Amino acid sequence: MNLQTGDVVIATAGKEKNQFFVVLSVDGKFCYLIDGHRLKITKPKKKSLKHVQKASKEKFDEEKLKSGQENVNAAVRKFLKERSLLCQNKM
Repeated sequence: MNLQTGDVVIATAGKEKNQFFVVLSVDGKFCYLIDGHRLKITKPKKKSLKHVQKASKEKFDEEKLKSGQENVNAAVRKFLKERSLLCQNKM
């Protein structure tokens, strides 16, 4: 799977199954995920690439993620809320 920073993914395994996340970074076989609520930019979740699936072609702004500002968490929450509603309507 070819994931990049800012991609929207859905967890396919674990306690976060069927939840949406934004990819903060990719490192070998793992990616670091944030949702802006429980998993903030300062403490992302490390998850195996085989346990996530790309959920949308849209990407979160990579420059905002790299800035590391506090208001990024709120922007991620809003972004994911909009995308999760769109994805649920398509299913």
